[in-house]
Amino acid sequence: MGQRELIPHLFRTEYRKIVSVLCTRFGFEHMETAEDIASETFLAAVQTWPLDGLPPHPVAWLYHVAKNKARNYLQREAVFKGKIAVELKNARVEAEGEIDLSAANIEDSQLRMMFAICHPSIPAEAQIGLSLRILCGFGIEEIAEAFLTNKETINKRLYRAREKLREEKVNILLLNSQEVGSRLPAVLTAIYLLFTEGYYSAARDARKELCLEAMRLCRMLIDYPLTDQPAVNALLALMCFHASRLGARVDQQGGLVLYSDQDVNRWDVGLISEGGYFLRRSANGAVLSKYHLEANIAYWNCLKEDTSEKWENILQLYNHLLQLEYSPVAALNRTYALARVKGKEEALVEALKLKLTGNPYYFALLGELYTGIDDGKAVASYEQAMLLAKTEADRLALKKKAELRSNFI
Repeated sequence: MGQRELIPHLFRTEYRKIVSVLCTRFGFEHMETAEDIASETFLAAVQTWPLDGLPPHPVAWLYHVAKNKARNYLQREAVFKGKIAVELKNARVEAEGEIDLSAANIEDSQLRMMFAICHPSIPAEAQIGLSLRILCGFGIEEIAEAFLTNKETINKRLYRAREKLREEKVNILLLNSQEVGSRLPAVLTAIYLLFTEGYYSAARDARKELCLEAMRLCRMLIDYPLTDQPAVNALLALMCFHASRLGARVDQQGGLVLYSDQDVNRWDVGLISEGGYFLRRSANGAVLSKYHLEANIAYWNCLKEDTSEKWENILQLYNHLLQLEYSPVAALNRTYALARVKGKEEALVEALKLKLTGNPYYFALLGELYTGIDDGKAVASYEQAMLLAKTEADRLALKKKAELRSNFI
């Protein structure tokens, strides 16, 4: 990897570690300072490495510079005495402000930050934004692209979230069983929403990257004994199964490929196998979570054989999931399974009850269900889906389906 590619790569992998350690040390009231120190560290690399050459150990070089910058920050008398001297003294931290960037402390700091960021006082979208910025090393432009908005909106959202964490005086606590038990559901929700944002993202480049970051955060939880719980394993299994079909879910132009049209040979069998491993691990607990049910649905969806048993199991799992926790997306997906088990006519009756008139996937499904029953309505449904589609590639894919059914009218 050349120097030009190395610095962006290290920014993605090491920025989050440095920020997490510094935030854990300084507290949320100095979050911007932690981010500034990390950013200045990489700016130093950009300015120095082209002139002096690549250091023998680039990561160690970054950590050394970050430590020095953090130490300088702590030694600035006005800030030191006015804001954090009392806390440092009470905590018996060394006056020179030595920063621990050992592998163990980095891992611990990231976990603690994850639980602190997913505080109930800030909305879910802000939790995801902060997670992307601090725990995943995303830049503001990348976050804006993922959310299909502008940098100003993202900056305001992150600013409000930071202010709320300060107002609530949220502490970056050492994890214990009580803290994990009370906060883990919110952490899992944030990871789940991060994955969903990537899976359904209209920004093509963001799809795989957001999904992989969500999976990385979930793996981090599994690697830590206190958070290696059945629901966490079920969530990772779910994400592995879904991620295995990412390559088949879009065509060469980036347009949506519906499940029935996907090339099963493009599914990632390695991820499917990994998903099966974590699904088996998730079966050790006594509580059945929505992640267990969704992971089992995703497992059946990854079976290439199109059997009646497969769709009957998927339908029953959706029935159970909707009883446990209703969601419009789950109801929509259940309708497709119902069509495979009971036929399109019965599924149409249920689909029309949903009335998800702002959802392009709803009209795309209606197009599928009307096909062969009322091709005129199938075309109209595809055309409505085109109007709601978020990308030009999706509109083109839907247009092809509409034109195909038009030949049967």
